[in-house]
Amino acid sequence: MDYSTQIIITSLASLAASSGFWAWFSQRSNAKSATNQLLLGLAHDRIISLGMSYIKRKWITEAEYHDFVKYLYTPYSKFGGNGLAEKIMMDVSKLPFEDPKKKEVKNGTIQ
Repeated sequence: MDYSTQIIITSLASLAASSGFWAWFSQRSNAKSATNQLLLGLAHDRIISLGMSYIKRKWITEAEYHDFVKYLYTPYSKFGGNGLAEKIMMDVSKLPFEDPKKKEVKNGTIQ
């Protein structure tokens, strides 16, 4: 090995063994974990609140359903979410598809 290769290998080994490097790596990992937990919590809240509004309304449009699954529930479940959001998803999936243009309007709201 030539001298420059030895210096590079020694430098990299020193960096990997240093406590500062591992502290930085650990802090970065913790920040990522906190971000992941925050995103998971926000998705959970949105699934619950939006899903409950569909359940209360007793119907859902096809577009709402596909967006709910594609943009909220699927990423949430891949991210590790489960529990109440899974139950809400099952209840939402049982709702009939309706076209809001065909629904009756009573007192200014769609029934």
